[in-house]
Amino acid sequence: MAFQPILDVESGSIYAYEALVRGLQQESAGVILAQVNAQNRYAFDQSCRVKAIELASMLGLVETGAKLSINFMPGAVYSPAACIQLTLRTAAKMCFPTDRLIFEITEVEEVVDRKHLLGIVEEYRRQGFQVALDDLGSGYSGLNLLADLNPHLVKMDMDLTRKIDQRPSAQMIVRKLVELCEGLGIDLVAEGVETVDEFACLRKAGIRLMQGYLLARPSFEALGGFTLPA
Repeated sequence: MAFQPILDVESGSIYAYEALVRGLQQESAGVILAQVNAQNRYAFDQSCRVKAIELASMLGLVETGAKLSINFMPGAVYSPAACIQLTLRTAAKMCFPTDRLIFEITEVEEVVDRKHLLGIVEEYRRQGFQVALDDLGSGYSGLNLLADLNPHLVKMDMDLTRKIDQRPSAQMIVRKLVELCEGLGIDLVAEGVETVDEFACLRKAGIRLMQGYLLARPSFEALGGFTLPA
């Protein structure tokens, strides 16, 4: 695993660390995910959860006060109550508070059974976890899904972030997303922040939580620091 901070740029603190899968020789997530198929998807998903919690705990994440965001594949969850048991046991073993675990929904386009996805979210809420919806505004991760899931956290599609300082229409959309999420009581994260101009424009639009190479790159098996623009 590599860990990349999600920053609260207003307070200058780390809101959460996202656990990102890597190979043993630091191979990229794409290289690893290309080997995931229908036969090993469940085992892979379970292994990633365990590794993320164990490694984050050993690195001292709990003591930082930050949360831990773990990506998961809804298609790998055959039974929400049964599939979460290993996660619960791992969190208990590592003394990791469950209310500081965020499960980030990925591959939403592959979930054809929305009722099943809603059941997963309901069970995770019941267990005290937080749920995040990734890539809002991309593919099937749209407003209907946002309304149905009512997640704790939404990550804005990074295509909205890219060169936002040069795109007035994107700026207006982000301002409205900020208003929407504030009204729903949802935290909003801007991903893919890479330039000072993007950072400044997002701050002006009301974005408080950000993630991207400008602020901090993923650190392989480490909790790295961050840099805020002056």
